[in-house]
Amino acid sequence: MAIDESTLNKGQIVKLNALRKSVGDKLGEQTFSKWFKEQSSATSVAKSDPVADALVAALANLTSDKSFKLGNKGYVVRRAKGKGVSGFVAQKVS
Repeated sequence: MAIDESTLNKGQIVKLNALRKSVGDKLGEQTFSKWFKEQSSATSVAKSDPVADALVAALANLTSDKSFKLGNKGYVVRRAKGKGVSGFVAQKVS
């Protein structure tokens, strides 16, 4: 039971080679094929980031405002750091 390595990505090839090296060629390929079937049958669900959702909701009313521009590269929003400082700081990405 030969596995076509040209269809695998780099991480899968590394896993296959590690299994072959640790438990032998035949058993390693059997183990990899079982693992690969489980991975292909599992569907990945995209997890939404609650902080990003809150930022989008906060900026939603500015979508039709033509004077509000974020530029090509956008901005980075961080928490303000320092003694007695609270809030957020936005810096333009250059």
